[in-house]
Amino acid sequence: MDAQQIEEGRRRWQARLDEAVAAGRVRDADFTTLSGAEVDAVYGPPPGADDPRFERIGWPGEYPFTRGLYTTGYRGRAWTIRQFAGFGTAEQTNERYKMILRSGGGGLSVAFDMPTLMGRDSDDERSLGEVGHCGVAIDSAADMDVLFSGIRLDEVTTSMTISGPAVPIFCMYVVAAERQGASVGSLDGTLQTDIFKEYIAQKEWLFAPEPHLRLIGDLLEYTVDCVPKYKPLSVSGYHIREAGATAAQELAFTLVDGFGYVELGQSRGLDVDVFAPGLSFFFDAHIDFFEEIAKFRAARRIWARWMRDVYGAATERAQWLRFHTQTAGVSLTGQQPYNNVVRTAIEALSAVLGGTNSLHTNALDEVLALPTEAAAETALRTQQVLMEETGVANVADPLGGSWYVEALTDRIEAEAEAIFERIREMGDGSSMTSGILRGIEDGWFTGEIAESAFRYQQSLEKGDKRVVGVNVHTETVAGELDILRVSHEVERAQRRELAARREARDDAAVRAALAAMVEVARTDENIIPAMLDAVRAEATLGEICGALRDEWGAYAEPARF
Repeated sequence: MDAQQIEEGRRRWQARLDEAVAAGRVRDADFTTLSGAEVDAVYGPPPGADDPRFERIGWPGEYPFTRGLYTTGYRGRAWTIRQFAGFGTAEQTNERYKMILRSGGGGLSVAFDMPTLMGRDSDDERSLGEVGHCGVAIDSAADMDVLFSGIRLDEVTTSMTISGPAVPIFCMYVVAAERQGASVGSLDGTLQTDIFKEYIAQKEWLFAPEPHLRLIGDLLEYTVDCVPKYKPLSVSGYHIREAGATAAQELAFTLVDGFGYVELGQSRGLDVDVFAPGLSFFFDAHIDFFEEIAKFRAARRIWARWMRDVYGAATERAQWLRFHTQTAGVSLTGQQPYNNVVRTAIEALSAVLGGTNSLHTNALDEVLALPTEAAAETALRTQQVLMEETGVANVADPLGGSWYVEALTDRIEAEAEAIFERIREMGDGSSMTSGILRGIEDGWFTGEIAESAFRYQQSLEKGDKRVVGVNVHTETVAGELDILRVSHEVERAQRRELAARREARDDAAVRAALAAMVEVARTDENIIPAMLDAVRAEATLGEICGALRDEWGAYAEPARF
């Protein structure tokens, strides 16, 4: 890009910034260094300079969005502090949520226990010993009422990390909002829903891919029509990375899953400029600081180009890649766990410098158990120190133009594009979805991740990759941590409560609502209204998912050797 084009871009950016300032969209804050020096909102090439890279770099707030979605960067709005939390009963988790909000958290993020993630009730024999242990137990809309007691759902954005039974959980969330007297049309939040990554990495599916995609398509249609601010699908790379993928694999597998969901929406006749803004993403922030920053910048650029050039998105909002980040759980160590505070801070900083829209910071003890209240507070304060003390929110994309960061961004982009081509070749050539489904069926994704994980483990065991406290600097004076332990009484109490609810409800109404839902499942009609009726009748998660399993069948991953 020549000097004249760069200057034209700078003037466009300045005009947008001036407009934002005039409209009050810039925070009233001190944008100076610790020493009191004024800093500009963005930096670029010096006036009169050519830079052939700049077509790919650009200015914040304009295509290809390498430097961020917003002209103002974090001067306009800082990232949302969204701490992931859930354990025990809905009542216990509700207390933790209120602590997070009192302490300055900007949104909530729900962690569900394993039975809930697998669409099972707490009294299912397969739930024994798991209720409330890795998240909160949610059996029916009544639990959702308790989970958000005293928290207005039309005033707080809530993210829910669940995929297999995401749609019935969403219905319970909607019914809880109705019971609060909230306007359902005004709800704002995010549901993970991403079933592709379950087959690729996390393994928490209920059915074969096709029925899941039918449910996701119904959810896309329903939210476009009835809950327009809600983000019904968060495409997750986090679990792919935690399973052992490289940064480029995390990026490529995640974005290709996103392409599959765009194709799903278009196959339903939805306008890409209407439904694509409801898609969001969820990435891992791992420990290699600059590689992670480059990954986030490349993600925005790739998504914008594909949305515009392949899927025909004409509006900027439909080209935007908005993403949440969580620091890397797999980087935490049980050895010398106080080192995890440092790791988490570095990973969080990479997410911020990469332009994340919201962020969760892991607690130092999460490698051992669910976080204690004190550890959760330290994780929250880590974000607040970054936001309030370091100056990182003063300048948009402060590493833009760095020779190293730009080279890494280009390299990760090129590696991702090569993976896209490989996935396209696996399919019928007409869509990315066919390649994704073939890759799932053949075990290609899991094989690629396993190979990357094996290579890293070899490097760790040889000492080529070093982890403090694990294979280097292993001496310590620290003692053992006190960790949070979920009592077995949680499971007993949840089962008693569930039994009481079954006793008190109208069983005939529940059976009728479930039967009506199954009838809709046999047609092309949208299943969401019928599922909402079942939830309003206090049908449980296990009953809803069980009825659909009976209709669609369960899915078992083919054995591979």
